[in-house]
Amino acid sequence: MARLIHPKRALSTNPLKSSAPLGAALAYLGIEKSVPLFHGSQGCTAFAMVHLVRHFKEAVPLQTTAMNEVSTILGGADQIEEAIENLRKKSSPKFIGIASTALTETRGEDVPGELKEIVARRSDFADTKIVYASTPDFDGALQDGWAKAVEAIVEALVPRVSERDPDLRQVTLLCGSHLTPAEIEELVRMIRAFGLEPIVLPDISSSLDGHVSDDWSGTSQGGTPLAQIEAISRSAFTLAVGEQMRKAAQMLEDRAMTPYRVFQSVTGLKPVDAFVRTLMGLSGVQDPPPSIKRDRSRLIDAALDAHFHTGGLKVAIGADPDLLFALSGALASMGAEIVTAVTTSQHSPLIDRMPCEEVILGDLGDFERSAREQGAQILLTHSHGRHAEHRLHKPLVRVGFPIFDRIGAQDACRVGYRGSRAFLYEIAATVQSLHHRSRPEDFGAAPIAEEFEHVPHSTRH
Repeated sequence: MARLIHPKRALSTNPLKSSAPLGAALAYLGIEKSVPLFHGSQGCTAFAMVHLVRHFKEAVPLQTTAMNEVSTILGGADQIEEAIENLRKKSSPKFIGIASTALTETRGEDVPGELKEIVARRSDFADTKIVYASTPDFDGALQDGWAKAVEAIVEALVPRVSERDPDLRQVTLLCGSHLTPAEIEELVRMIRAFGLEPIVLPDISSSLDGHVSDDWSGTSQGGTPLAQIEAISRSAFTLAVGEQMRKAAQMLEDRAMTPYRVFQSVTGLKPVDAFVRTLMGLSGVQDPPPSIKRDRSRLIDAALDAHFHTGGLKVAIGADPDLLFALSGALASMGAEIVTAVTTSQHSPLIDRMPCEEVILGDLGDFERSAREQGAQILLTHSHGRHAEHRLHKPLVRVGFPIFDRIGAQDACRVGYRGSRAFLYEIAATVQSLHHRSRPEDFGAAPIAEEFEHVPHSTRH
């Protein structure tokens, strides 16, 4: 059992986590014709916008209530109403997802009550679904905000049923924040291979997958249609990917009597096997489709090829809890040693189950320090880990959010048999490349200084 370590420091250096409101905004972008709305100052929204745009390389319709000094003290109900009215006039969204920030949460504003009064008074708002999630910046990380947004969507838009009449071919796929658009597409492909039809919530695989749209109206370009969210109550089963989706799955069970299973990982042979066995049970087939069996056999071959490079490999990884658990578990199953694990939130029960002795609740300063002390040979974290890569002279595999110094972050896939195979190849190829890289000691000061002494004074400039 891993123990959670809280470093006692007065400041954070090179932060690892992204905020909960940003996670909520990302979840809202997985709804069709949606606009995420931050209830806070313009600065909070601008910072989140920069992260989203740099990661996805797409235009992101993130808006703000633009709280100022007066509205912060007297209350922001008028700002919310004005923001909704302006969005409806300019973009005609079908869905507006509101996320709170530290500014309004610190004041203690009753946003749900104010929003209820606004909707009751403004009949012209009736054709727009408005959902609010409490996501203060000071509590939790990106995956916590995502989870709260999904729970708010379920609470507001999935109807309660008194009688069970399921569509036996329909399942609900609840996706955690750690899944990329390509990973959601892979899970959907696997589900459909068994003759099942998934409703994905939230579905960023169709809104943030990187495509050129014929129409830009200032809303999300894709996502889960509202009609499908209402139809979730008829799903035969809920497949929740990530521990962060457990509460949302429980809410669906309570509202629609839909049984569920939480898959804490779908990376690596055993976790994907568990996912496939569940699909076999839901579809009633005795044998997986040929394409699934072929993908499994290819993953086994990849594991045989890669284990020469992953066995005994010392790994440092920094990520949100669900991604940390999935990737570290897959690497540990291949004989790697997780010598450094840094995470962003203490709210996940997965921390105790990490395949390492301790998990640090900290930042990339802790990540770099521990990786150096523990002799890590490879680093896994997002793009801000490039500073540690440079100082430690260790290769960095970019995972998580944000990834802004590489193109195609939305196409990275490390789930399912195919994605797990690609992940093992990625790690093995990175380790192989170490044998061909110049070593820092080859460029030490002494050899250069000695060579410099033989250069004529007239040419030393």
